[in-house]
Amino acid sequence: MNSRTSESDGLQHVSNLQEFFRDSLDAAAASNRVSLDDQTHHYVVNLLTLFARSEAFYESGPDGLHLKPLALMLTDAAEAPTAEERHFALQRIGDVALFIAGFFADSLQRAAVDVDYYMHMGGGAYNSLAGSMRGTVRGRALGGVFAELSAKFVLVVDVLQEMRSSARGTCDTDALRAYELWMKTGSPRAARLLRAMDIYPLGDARGSVGSH
Repeated sequence: MNSRTSESDGLQHVSNLQEFFRDSLDAAAASNRVSLDDQTHHYVVNLLTLFARSEAFYESGPDGLHLKPLALMLTDAAEAPTAEERHFALQRIGDVALFIAGFFADSLQRAAVDVDYYMHMGGGAYNSLAGSMRGTVRGRALGGVFAELSAKFVLVVDVLQEMRSSARGTCDTDALRAYELWMKTGSPRAARLLRAMDIYPLGDARGSVGSH
Protein backbone atom coordinates (compact mmCIF):
# COMPACT_ATOMS: atom_id res chain seq x y z
CA MET A 1 0.00 0.00 0.00
CA ASN A 2 1.37 3.38 -0.95
CA SER A 3 0.92 5.29 2.27
CA ARG A 4 2.97 6.84 5.01
CA THR A 5 2.30 8.14 8.49
CA SER A 6 3.46 11.57 9.53
CA GLU A 7 4.87 11.70 13.07
CA SER A 8 4.03 15.38 13.31
CA ASP A 9 0.31 15.16 12.60
CA GLY A 10 -0.46 11.49 13.26
CA LEU A 11 -2.29 11.25 9.94
CA GLN A 12 -1.85 8.63 7.27
CA HIS A 13 -1.02 10.13 3.89
CA VAL A 14 -2.21 7.95 1.03
CA SER A 15 -0.76 8.31 -2.46
CA ASN A 16 -2.98 5.66 -4.08
CA LEU A 17 -6.52 5.78 -2.70
CA GLN A 18 -7.78 2.76 -4.61
CA GLU A 19 -4.90 0.65 -3.38
CA PHE A 20 -5.47 1.87 0.17
CA PHE A 21 -9.15 0.89 0.07
CA ARG A 22 -8.35 -2.50 -1.47
CA ASP A 23 -5.83 -3.35 1.26
CA SER A 24 -8.13 -2.02 4.00
CA LEU A 25 -11.09 -3.99 2.64
CA ASP A 26 -9.01 -7.17 2.46
CA ALA A 27 -7.92 -6.80 6.09
CA ALA A 28 -11.39 -5.94 7.40
CA ALA A 29 -13.06 -8.75 5.43
CA ALA A 30 -10.55 -11.27 6.81
CA SER A 31 -11.09 -9.95 10.35
CA ASN A 32 -14.85 -10.38 9.99
CA ARG A 33 -14.55 -13.68 8.09
CA VAL A 34 -16.51 -12.28 5.16
CA SER A 35 -15.82 -13.64 1.69
CA LEU A 36 -16.75 -11.66 -1.42
CA ASP A 37 -16.57 -12.59 -5.07
CA ASP A 38 -13.68 -10.85 -6.85
CA GLN A 39 -16.08 -8.74 -8.92
CA THR A 40 -18.01 -7.65 -5.83
CA HIS A 41 -14.78 -6.85 -4.01
CA HIS A 42 -13.65 -4.74 -6.99
CA TYR A 43 -17.03 -2.96 -7.10
CA VAL A 44 -16.86 -1.99 -3.41
CA VAL A 45 -13.28 -0.73 -3.73
CA ASN A 46 -14.25 1.40 -6.74
CA LEU A 47 -17.32 2.70 -4.90
CA LEU A 48 -15.26 3.80 -1.89
CA THR A 49 -12.70 5.44 -4.17
CA LEU A 50 -15.46 7.28 -6.06
CA PHE A 51 -17.30 8.45 -2.92
CA ALA A 52 -14.07 9.76 -1.42
CA ARG A 53 -14.84 12.74 -3.71
CA SER A 54 -17.70 14.78 -2.24
CA GLU A 55 -18.99 15.79 -5.67
CA ALA A 56 -19.57 12.09 -6.47
CA PHE A 57 -21.28 11.25 -3.18
CA TYR A 58 -23.45 14.36 -2.96
CA GLU A 59 -25.70 15.82 -5.66
CA SER A 60 -25.34 19.33 -7.00
CA GLY A 61 -28.26 21.73 -6.60
CA PRO A 62 -29.01 25.47 -6.59
CA ASP A 63 -27.89 25.68 -2.96
CA GLY A 64 -24.75 23.65 -3.47
CA LEU A 65 -24.04 20.01 -2.71
CA HIS A 66 -26.71 18.02 -0.90
CA LEU A 67 -27.74 14.39 -0.36
CA LYS A 68 -31.23 13.45 -1.50
CA PRO A 69 -33.14 11.28 1.03
CA LEU A 70 -33.40 7.61 0.09
CA ALA A 71 -37.20 7.81 -0.01
CA LEU A 72 -37.01 10.45 -2.75
CA MET A 73 -34.46 8.36 -4.63
CA LEU A 74 -36.91 5.47 -4.47
CA THR A 75 -39.59 7.71 -5.92
CA ASP A 76 -37.18 8.61 -8.74
CA ALA A 77 -36.70 4.90 -9.41
CA ALA A 78 -40.43 4.20 -9.44
CA GLU A 79 -41.16 7.13 -11.76
CA ALA A 80 -38.17 6.68 -14.07
CA PRO A 81 -39.26 6.87 -17.72
CA THR A 82 -36.77 4.25 -18.89
CA ALA A 83 -35.37 1.00 -17.51
CA GLU A 84 -31.85 2.44 -17.69
CA GLU A 85 -32.80 5.43 -15.51
CA ARG A 86 -34.58 3.14 -13.06
CA HIS A 87 -31.49 0.95 -12.80
CA PHE A 88 -29.32 4.01 -12.20
CA ALA A 89 -31.66 5.23 -9.41
CA LEU A 90 -31.72 1.80 -7.71
CA GLN A 91 -27.94 1.52 -7.92
CA ARG A 92 -27.59 4.99 -6.41
CA ILE A 93 -29.84 3.98 -3.48
CA GLY A 94 -27.82 0.84 -2.82
CA ASP A 95 -24.47 2.62 -3.10
CA VAL A 96 -25.40 5.56 -0.88
CA ALA A 97 -27.07 3.35 1.73
CA LEU A 98 -24.03 1.06 1.87
CA PHE A 99 -21.62 3.97 2.27
CA ILE A 100 -23.66 5.71 4.98
CA ALA A 101 -24.37 2.54 6.97
CA GLY A 102 -20.72 1.55 6.77
CA PHE A 103 -19.04 4.84 7.61
CA PHE A 104 -21.62 7.04 9.34
CA ALA A 105 -23.64 4.62 11.51
CA ASP A 106 -22.69 6.47 14.71
CA SER A 107 -24.06 9.79 13.44
CA LEU A 108 -27.39 8.12 12.64
CA GLN A 109 -28.09 7.78 16.37
CA ARG A 110 -29.30 11.38 16.29
CA ALA A 111 -31.11 11.10 12.95
CA ALA A 112 -34.77 10.43 12.24
CA VAL A 113 -33.89 6.98 10.87
CA ASP A 114 -31.17 4.63 12.09
CA VAL A 115 -28.77 2.28 10.35
CA ASP A 116 -31.34 -0.52 9.98
CA TYR A 117 -33.36 1.72 7.64
CA TYR A 118 -30.33 2.19 5.39
CA MET A 119 -29.65 -1.54 5.41
CA HIS A 120 -33.25 -2.32 4.48
CA MET A 121 -33.33 0.27 1.70
CA GLY A 122 -29.87 -0.55 0.33
CA GLY A 123 -30.27 -4.32 0.37
CA GLY A 124 -33.72 -4.04 -1.20
CA ALA A 125 -32.49 -1.71 -3.94
CA TYR A 126 -29.63 -4.03 -4.89
CA ASN A 127 -32.01 -7.00 -4.88
CA SER A 128 -34.49 -5.20 -7.17
CA LEU A 129 -31.64 -4.11 -9.41
CA ALA A 130 -30.25 -7.64 -9.75
CA GLY A 131 -33.70 -8.93 -10.68
CA SER A 132 -34.68 -6.22 -13.13
CA MET A 133 -31.32 -6.33 -14.93
CA ARG A 134 -31.55 -10.07 -15.54
CA GLY A 135 -31.19 -10.89 -19.22
CA THR A 136 -29.51 -7.60 -20.15
CA VAL A 137 -25.89 -7.11 -21.14
CA ARG A 138 -25.20 -5.06 -18.02
CA GLY A 139 -27.07 -7.59 -15.93
CA ARG A 140 -24.78 -10.37 -17.15
CA ALA A 141 -21.80 -8.26 -16.12
CA LEU A 142 -23.02 -6.90 -12.78
CA GLY A 143 -26.12 -8.88 -11.82
CA GLY A 144 -24.11 -11.24 -9.63
CA VAL A 145 -22.44 -8.30 -7.88
CA PHE A 146 -25.74 -6.67 -6.95
CA ALA A 147 -27.24 -10.01 -5.88
CA GLU A 148 -24.28 -10.66 -3.56
CA LEU A 149 -24.37 -7.13 -2.14
CA SER A 150 -28.06 -7.62 -1.39
CA ALA A 151 -27.59 -11.02 0.25
CA LYS A 152 -24.56 -9.89 2.28
CA PHE A 153 -25.49 -6.26 2.89
CA VAL A 154 -25.20 -6.50 6.70
CA LEU A 155 -21.87 -8.31 6.42
CA VAL A 156 -20.42 -5.77 3.98
CA VAL A 157 -21.55 -2.96 6.31
CA ASP A 158 -19.71 -4.77 9.12
CA VAL A 159 -16.56 -4.80 6.99
CA LEU A 160 -16.84 -1.09 6.21
CA GLN A 161 -17.39 -0.26 9.87
CA GLU A 162 -14.25 -2.25 10.69
CA MET A 163 -12.35 -0.24 8.09
CA ARG A 164 -13.58 3.00 9.66
CA SER A 165 -12.56 1.92 13.16
CA SER A 166 -9.13 0.80 11.98
CA ALA A 167 -8.55 4.05 10.09
CA ARG A 168 -9.35 6.04 13.23
CA GLY A 169 -6.96 3.87 15.23
CA THR A 170 -9.73 3.14 17.71
CA CYS A 171 -12.08 0.32 18.55
CA ASP A 172 -15.82 0.43 19.00
CA THR A 173 -16.23 0.17 22.78
CA ASP A 174 -19.65 1.72 23.12
CA ALA A 175 -21.56 -1.26 24.51
CA LEU A 176 -24.95 0.41 24.22
CA ARG A 177 -24.45 1.30 20.55
CA ALA A 178 -23.09 -2.16 19.75
CA TYR A 179 -26.11 -3.74 21.41
CA GLU A 180 -28.41 -1.36 19.54
CA LEU A 181 -26.81 -2.29 16.19
CA TRP A 182 -27.05 -6.00 17.00
CA MET A 183 -30.72 -5.72 17.96
CA LYS A 184 -31.65 -3.71 14.85
CA THR A 185 -29.54 -5.44 12.19
CA GLY A 186 -28.29 -8.76 13.56
CA SER A 187 -24.75 -7.58 12.79
CA PRO A 188 -22.23 -10.40 13.46
CA ARG A 189 -19.57 -7.77 14.11
CA ALA A 190 -21.70 -6.04 16.76
CA ALA A 191 -22.33 -9.40 18.43
CA ARG A 192 -18.60 -10.14 18.41
CA LEU A 193 -17.80 -6.74 19.94
CA LEU A 194 -20.33 -7.38 22.70
CA ARG A 195 -18.84 -10.79 23.45
CA ALA A 196 -15.38 -9.20 23.59
CA MET A 197 -16.76 -6.94 26.33
CA ASP A 198 -18.20 -10.02 28.12
CA ILE A 199 -21.71 -9.01 27.17
CA TYR A 200 -23.90 -11.83 25.90
CA PRO A 201 -27.24 -10.45 24.71
CA LEU A 202 -30.34 -12.53 25.33
CA GLY A 203 -31.10 -14.54 22.23
CA ASP A 204 -27.50 -14.48 20.97
CA ALA A 205 -28.31 -17.70 19.14
CA ARG A 206 -30.65 -15.85 16.81
CA GLY A 207 -28.26 -16.64 13.95
CA SER A 208 -26.19 -14.37 11.73
CA VAL A 209 -27.63 -12.41 8.87
CA GLY A 210 -26.36 -13.21 5.41
CA SER A 211 -23.77 -15.81 4.56
CA HIS A 212 -20.01 -15.84 4.82
